[in-house]
Amino acid sequence: MAGEINIKSGIDWVTVLLYLLLVTIGYLNIYAAVFDPEDPVSFFSLSHNAGRQLLFLGLSTVIVTLILFIDYKVYDSFAYIFYGFMIFMLLATIFLGTPIKGSRSWIKLGTFSLQPAEFAKTVTALALAKLLSTQGFSLKRFNGLWKAAVLILLPPVIIILQKETGAALPFAIFMVVLYREGLPGIYPGLFLGFVIILIVSLFYSKWYILGGMVVAGIFFWYFILGKRDRGRQILYRLIGLYLVFATFTMGLDFFLTKVLQPHQQRRIQALVNPDADPLGAGWNVTQAKIAIGSGGLFGKGYLQGTQTKFNFVPEQSTDFIFCTVGEEWGFMGSLVLMGLYLSFFARILYLAEQQRDKFARIYGYCVASIMFFHLLVNIGMTIGLMPVIGIPLPFISYGGSSLWSFTILLFIFLKLDAHRSFKV
Repeated sequence: MAGEINIKSGIDWVTVLLYLLLVTIGYLNIYAAVFDPEDPVSFFSLSHNAGRQLLFLGLSTVIVTLILFIDYKVYDSFAYIFYGFMIFMLLATIFLGTPIKGSRSWIKLGTFSLQPAEFAKTVTALALAKLLSTQGFSLKRFNGLWKAAVLILLPPVIIILQKETGAALPFAIFMVVLYREGLPGIYPGLFLGFVIILIVSLFYSKWYILGGMVVAGIFFWYFILGKRDRGRQILYRLIGLYLVFATFTMGLDFFLTKVLQPHQQRRIQALVNPDADPLGAGWNVTQAKIAIGSGGLFGKGYLQGTQTKFNFVPEQSTDFIFCTVGEEWGFMGSLVLMGLYLSFFARILYLAEQQRDKFARIYGYCVASIMFFHLLVNIGMTIGLMPVIGIPLPFISYGGSSLWSFTILLFIFLKLDAHRSFKV
């Protein structure tokens, strides 16, 4: 229970400090994104996103307090119950959710909206940690593999049914956690192969891809494998691998045209050729790159960003908040922010490796993986390296759902870590 140890001395204050720095930077940049020099408003006014974010931060302290004073065993013991409840909430959102921008993934709560998909990552991480830490469980056996696969894939499938594909993508990063816990390398290899084919298919015809795979297979057979290794079994495996990738390649057209929403298709087209529709699908990325590039080495100064002030970049305080950092803080400010994030991830991974309890260690890796994925994709889409898919920047982007979900995700781990010395 909470009284078993002194929370003040047990919690890792280095991680807490990094968290506070990140949320402070986030708040300052949200205010900068909504600041109007001709009509300045107070930091605390609820009439703009910055004031509301401050309210969300205040509620986050209540959430943190509850997490730290709940018995740490609850997160392990009730992991599956939390997971089941979240699945119910995701399903209910399909029917009860408020339609926003073509998706039905938000539940209206008075003047605010809550997105259950953001919290689904946390409960999935808890359930996955519970499953993988079960005595006798092994990812090298099919029985264990399919259980882990179903547990991870069920939430994103439901989220896609809500027409919120972007929020489903972070679940893919659990592959890293599975590999860390003993998943055979063939599965991450296949996953990486699918990702590469998906990216290449955006630029080249499927027939070029199929032909390229044949050439790669022949090259591998004659120049990589030795004569003694060229057995019938290896040949069958190569043919099987080719058929799997070929089937995936042929099915991509259906996915890109039937599964993705029209606005998502336009975003992918804008990634491939942003100049094709500079005033439409390519507008966000083009203006984002202009804003970041205009910041130069040291930036234009706090509250001095012209791209920010004149609303050239849509969703400036949410998905594209990094534009404000780049424009007003410049390259050096962006570098400092990246340094804080890397220190934050390194600290979480360090603490995860120190855990005596397998559940806590696996959950720690889930925390680092999820947040790293968000960082990678959010900044990648801002600078035009990835399609715009609406993924928030951890602790920096505006939004109660994202702030609370990341805060819960982190502080559950810090609570588990605080009891590290008392675990056997």
